[in-house]
Amino acid sequence: MEKYKASLELRIDWSEMDLLGHVNNVSYFKYIQAARINLWEQCELSPMFHESDIGPILLSTGCQFRKPLFYPGQIRVETMVEFIKNTSYGLHHKIYNDAGELAAEAHDVIVNYDFKKKVKAPIDEGFKARMMKAGQP
Repeated sequence: MEKYKASLELRIDWSEMDLLGHVNNVSYFKYIQAARINLWEQCELSPMFHESDIGPILLSTGCQFRKPLFYPGQIRVETMVEFIKNTSYGLHHKIYNDAGELAAEAHDVIVNYDFKKKVKAPIDEGFKARMMKAGQP
């Protein structure tokens, strides 16, 4: 867990429960989304996105469920940058329950996108440096 610098703690809400009494799988994707936003905030990327009209589009996401989560409870999502390519990057998330047990792992691939031109945009060195600072050991 030490290698994941970007960390987010969230409270499990009762509304996230399903008929069987555990957190619904859809909620895990909400946690992962919150972790992505947290990483971007730590990198101070929001102003850069708004100034340039270049920002992220989620290309793919997937989750492997290890242990069920229950209400009431807390979770911690640890996020790191897996790779950065020319126009895309990958994130790896680990979701821990309040006992510190691994409940799920997720992977995202995000494309840098120019919303004016409607095309993929190259990732510049400043962006890479900010991502690596917040999301690497």
